[in-house]
Amino acid sequence: MCELIPADVTWYASADPTGCRIVRVASWFVTASAGPLLLLDGASLWFRAFHAIPEKITAPDGRPVNALRGFTDMVAALIVKHRPSRLVVALDLDWRPAYRVELVPSYKAHRLDTAADAAPGAEEVPDTLTPQVDMILEVLEAAGIATGGSAGLEADDVLGTLATRERTDPVIVVSGDRDLLQLVRDEPRPPVRVLYAGRGLAKAELFGPAEVSAKYGVPQVNAGPAYADMATLRGDASDGLPGVPGIGDKSAATLITRFGSLDALRAAVDDPDADLAQGVRTKLRAAEAYLKAAAPVVRVVRDAEVTLSRPDTLPTAPADPARLLDLAARYNADSPITRLTAALTTPR
Repeated sequence: MCELIPADVTWYASADPTGCRIVRVASWFVTASAGPLLLLDGASLWFRAFHAIPEKITAPDGRPVNALRGFTDMVAALIVKHRPSRLVVALDLDWRPAYRVELVPSYKAHRLDTAADAAPGAEEVPDTLTPQVDMILEVLEAAGIATGGSAGLEADDVLGTLATRERTDPVIVVSGDRDLLQLVRDEPRPPVRVLYAGRGLAKAELFGPAEVSAKYGVPQVNAGPAYADMATLRGDASDGLPGVPGIGDKSAATLITRFGSLDALRAAVDDPDADLAQGVRTKLRAAEAYLKAAAPVVRVVRDAEVTLSRPDTLPTAPADPARLLDLAARYNADSPITRLTAALTTPR
């Protein structure tokens, strides 16, 4: 076995069949584990793949496969770069959970499919993307990559639960959703980082507590929960959450930093001695009912009952190589599936 290099350097040694290979990693990731737990926000990534690659790329039967090809390449690239020992693709089993809608009826309401033939509560999704989700799941199954979901909940809640309960390996959550920045932590170990891919993987940013604090102005010591509190105040138009009128990013971060949490800030509204300008106090008092309802909407569930399709250990070879080859031909995905196979079989 190779010996670990001391923890104050950003390198570690790992064993492979030919001896010791030195791998450059971030300084937070010095561990005896074979690699991190990589948690992928499935829908967030395949939506981005769909919009990044032209629909003119089709299977032999004429069906678009742009999302399938792009997502498969994303997974391969993430495996090559981060060398995970375990990997789960999180799924939305309910894209708009009832409890969130009951608390804030506007939650994601603008994304409802209003077509006459749409199923009640269905999300508006491009017609050519929906069939590709099943293709993607077929490829993941044949490759031996685990998916995970929780009845009545979103992928965010699956990611929150798996990251929170992990006690062995460092965690990297990959998503284009900033809400998941609330998961970052240094303590308790193992650390959790979020790779924010809102502008694509090529421009993805890795966030820990220090990076969240530097970018958004919240306290580093409690950056994850503080980000969720800031987001509740600020609102998020993309999720149909209005926030508190007149409170933006900077003022929200300042208030959370000053009072420590949203709960403490709400309590300060009725404290005449609290360091709170009258104008801000008035805005917060007017929004009290919203803040009470929105806080559990913004916060991801961390104790969901998550079901995995298979063990989360990342295989060193496809689980069903014959089927994977068949899917590659059927969906005109030879190159991406070849890259995924190479990523799996390369020693980690």
